[in-house]
Amino acid sequence: MATVEERVKAVTANVLKLNIDEIKMENDFTADLGAESVQSIELVAMFEEEFGIEMDEDAALSVQTVGDAVGFIAKVCKEQGVDVD
Repeated sequence: MATVEERVKAVTANVLKLNIDEIKMENDFTADLGAESVQSIELVAMFEEEFGIEMDEDAALSVQTVGDAVGFIAKVCKEQGVDVD
């Protein structure tokens, strides 16, 4: 199974129409990857679908970087009993 990081990068690449190899853990979704507010909401929805979780939208939208998203999603998965290891 792909890691949380690989899955987050794959979803991000798909939603933002980027090459997955361009996405780094330190990239800021807005400043570095060009995500606009509508795309940020779409990313949250797609992460929920990819991982089978429900995220607090305000908390999810406050996540700035790809690395922060990986950590946030891993934490939510653990809290909701979704195995991602």
